[in-house]
Amino acid sequence: MDNLLPNQRSKQMSLIRSKDTKPELLVRRLVHGLGYRYRLHRADLPGTPDLVFPSKKKVIFVHGCFWHGHACRFGRRLPKSRLEYWTQKIQGNSARDKAMLRRLRGMGWKILVLWGCQLQESQRLATRVTRFLDE
Repeated sequence: MDNLLPNQRSKQMSLIRSKDTKPELLVRRLVHGLGYRYRLHRADLPGTPDLVFPSKKKVIFVHGCFWHGHACRFGRRLPKSRLEYWTQKIQGNSARDKAMLRRLRGMGWKILVLWGCQLQESQRLATRVTRFLDE
């Protein structure tokens, strides 16, 4: 059972962003600092990728571990209330992500998914992004 009133829960959930999150901004600063230029949130592509490199036909997604069901400790942790709702929600997000990645690959795009838990080590992240964009 939820310990907040519906209007309190609604207000709290409305504060959660889908764009311009702290992890996304961190990746954007890093990629720009490495000298790459990109487009943001192209709505004409499946999944509206966070960073799009049209000339390279590559995209980067920055996924939150909880919201997208990553297998790390952050992604496996579920809320104590409304467990059935959250399980279905995260499974639905994960299924949607897989379908969207298949569609993008079918269109000839190369994809890099960066998880929130992977953003701590900036040198490792820079190496991974550089390899992806330069291959």
